[in-house]
Amino acid sequence: MVPTEINFGIWDYVIVVLVMLISASIGVYYRFTGGRQKTMQEYLLADKNMSIIPVAVSLMASFMSAVTLLGVSSENYTFGFQFIVINISYGIFTPVAAYVYLPIFFRLQLTSAYEYLELRFGKTARITASLAYTFQMTLYMGIVVYAPALAMEALTGISRVAAVLSMGLVCTFYSTIGGMKAVLITDIFQSALMFVSVYSVIFGALSEKSFAEIWRIAEQGGRTDLLNFDIDPTVRHSWFTLIIGGGITFLSLYGVNQVQVQRYLTIKDLKGAQKALWLNWPILTALSLSTSFAGLCIYSKYFDCDPVKSGYISTSDQLMPYFVIDTMGKIPGLSGLFVAGIFSAALSTVSSALNSLAAVTMEDYYKPLYRCITGHEISSKSASFQAKLVALLYGLVCVGVTFLAENLGGVLQAALTIFGIIGGPLLGLFSLGMFSLTANEGGAVSGVTLGCALASWMAFGPKPPAPVLPTSIAGCNLTTLAEESFFNMDVNATDSSQYLWVYRVSYLYNGVAGLLTTFLAGFLISWVIRLACGKTINQENYDSRLFIPMIAKKVEKININKTNLKINEPTAQVKQ
Repeated sequence: MVPTEINFGIWDYVIVVLVMLISASIGVYYRFTGGRQKTMQEYLLADKNMSIIPVAVSLMASFMSAVTLLGVSSENYTFGFQFIVINISYGIFTPVAAYVYLPIFFRLQLTSAYEYLELRFGKTARITASLAYTFQMTLYMGIVVYAPALAMEALTGISRVAAVLSMGLVCTFYSTIGGMKAVLITDIFQSALMFVSVYSVIFGALSEKSFAEIWRIAEQGGRTDLLNFDIDPTVRHSWFTLIIGGGITFLSLYGVNQVQVQRYLTIKDLKGAQKALWLNWPILTALSLSTSFAGLCIYSKYFDCDPVKSGYISTSDQLMPYFVIDTMGKIPGLSGLFVAGIFSAALSTVSSALNSLAAVTMEDYYKPLYRCITGHEISSKSASFQAKLVALLYGLVCVGVTFLAENLGGVLQAALTIFGIIGGPLLGLFSLGMFSLTANEGGAVSGVTLGCALASWMAFGPKPPAPVLPTSIAGCNLTTLAEESFFNMDVNATDSSQYLWVYRVSYLYNGVAGLLTTFLAGFLISWVIRLACGKTINQENYDSRLFIPMIAKKVEKININKTNLKINEPTAQVKQ
């Protein structure tokens, strides 16, 4: 009933190696074609001539990584189908990202999204935000590579070290030499493999049980409840936590995150970028829903013999690859195709992160420092070469961070937690700049610092165990009755009231807390600073391009009044 040995044959290895070679060859192709990545615009922004479909697919692939494929299926197996509600938030917040935040970045045409913060507030705000982003993405890359390393270990017996090194080096290679064009094109190829991986699980389950039977088993196991409308913020997943918390996470990624903003700017006009973002939504939702259903498919096979509880695998994040080897391991090449899809999901996300980190490092750190030391700008050709070295360096750092990822718990919750503690406050910082004239640099930097501190405190404090749904090993043919009795115990009776309330709040609200704290504290501190200095907004010099339309109109009126005042001053002096 349960596999006792690993079936990963020669054809499986051939397919995995072939996928890695194809990804690497795309990087080589774009290194020696077109402008050969000789300018920063071509290397980081693909010469701003990309079409809508590749960018839309890349937007999805940058967000949906191996963490999603393994983590979401594990989430639905362990906690139930409630997580699919998060897809509603994607539809709600897509127009917000497309029509509120995206137009501002398009008007400015900045390579680094964080340059906006210098234009709006000052250099300190820009550096604070870009450093926070660099920390966030470096940690996230570690988790993204760690997830497929788990799959590789479960399916092939190859150590995590070997899996991490092979993925990290291949990804670093094609991202470094091929630039943004290579990243976008490989994302299309890798996205297709991601869908293949998920549907191999679904079709494998449907070959043994009907859809109705899969749903019936999940229903009996308490995994089909979708109607949790509890407003209590300590409830891990409800409609409120998933739509509000998930929506803020989505908006922090698709509204102001450098990875996605950089992709938008590879399209020549705003309407095209908005269409790409809208097209991303159904692609993203299709993969998310499919992966969620795959979790129920896995449960339908192991509802009476849980592989984690019975000790066949070490973590629930290995459930999906374990299911593949157990169900389809005897079919030559199929396990390899699944692993290739998991690898592709990791490669697409990490390559996106490497390219964006190179952009941020060059634009926010290196170029200003070079200008300060030498007194002149760096040449485009030299900057392009150095950006490639930076991408290479981040790739090596990514490999190192991966070995720390196993200490962060389940991959899905770990990834969303990292997005929350940094992404929420950064979204608050950009929103503070775009939606308010009162905000100034002192208030903004103080606000984002407090926002990150609160979100981190909520995320990393001692938390009660999550209330998992019960699993069984009654069908595992255990050796003794005592052993069966031990394994059938679901240890989940911890009294959560002994934990501080803030630690019991759903992890999805970390980003919401960071956003609100950054915005409200930033606004209030800015108001106090203005009051203490006696400086009003009418005395400021604002650029209307930095604000949402309603605020921009107010800025234009202020600027017109200033102009009229200057024109009338000489006349008034003559009359005197």
